[in-house]
Amino acid sequence: MTVLSQIVASTERSVARRREQLPLAELESQLHRRGADRPFAEALARPGLSVIAEFKRRSPSAGEIGRGATLDEIVVAYERGGAAALSVLTEEANFGGSLDDLIAARSASDLPILRKDFIVDYYQLVESAVAGADAILLIAAALETKHLQALYNEATALDLDVLVEVHDEAELTEVLEAVDPDLIGINNRDLRDFSVDVSRTHELLADIPAGKTVVSESGLRERAQLAELERVGVDAVLIGETLLASADPVAALELLTGGHDADLD
Repeated sequence: MTVLSQIVASTERSVARRREQLPLAELESQLHRRGADRPFAEALARPGLSVIAEFKRRSPSAGEIGRGATLDEIVVAYERGGAAALSVLTEEANFGGSLDDLIAARSASDLPILRKDFIVDYYQLVESAVAGADAILLIAAALETKHLQALYNEATALDLDVLVEVHDEAELTEVLEAVDPDLIGINNRDLRDFSVDVSRTHELLADIPAGKTVVSESGLRERAQLAELERVGVDAVLIGETLLASADPVAALELLTGGHDADLD
């Protein structure tokens, strides 16, 4: 099994347990408690290259991440540093996350929030809305085409923005034909083995129709990389480990977006 298939199988088991503890009908009854809308897509459409700053506790590739700061301190620093939006990784078994992290981030910051997880079930979409997510991630590599299409339509019906993530040309073609999303993420990381190739964004960008909001994800840690992505037409970048490893996330964000060609490793 690939790393991705293992995570998807683990996610399916976790969703089944949560559904037993809290049936879907009861979860849906909590939708009226959603807070005010924070449009995620609009935040990425502003002039210049937008940064989606990510909070995660660990990853299969990097292990434990962070410098001992609390979630509240980190997301507040992201907002002060000029991030356009937040990404909160909520997968538990492999990344140490939870919906509690998303709820806490929403309380600490006014930025729109992407729930980053391995979404495989409608139940997770309702969870996301109830917890205060403004957007969710759908990963093409993790979903059959019809399943991705159904989840995309169900998410938009719940007023959730959807970032659809691809890694290669075949996935991009499939996604454009199935749902033609406004938000397309290009993951420079191959989720089958977690290897990273930042040139992946450049390779796929030419095949994305005009008018889409394009997000480059993974492996970004230098101002020069971001400047080149902006030059070729990328709208936003998703950055996590580089910022979480920094002693000063505010300065790290400002350095990445402020025109200094610096290595933040």
